[in-house]
Amino acid sequence: MPDDETTEITPDRRKEIFLAVVEAQDSGMPVARSRAAVAERFGVSEAEVRDIEREGLAAQWPPL
Repeated sequence: MPDDETTEITPDRRKEIFLAVVEAQDSGMPVARSRAAVAERFGVSEAEVRDIEREGLAAQWPPL
């Protein structure tokens, strides 16, 4: 497996993961727990979720 697995996740899927993280955190879930929950839900690593979260924030993906 490549070191950077995020490149294998489609852009639409990345935005879906980002939305799930934002919604979880907006509902009051702690940041670390939201990342873990979303990682489990989407079958990705927490590192990938963090990368996607950074990417979404930088690009101002919806719902921002």
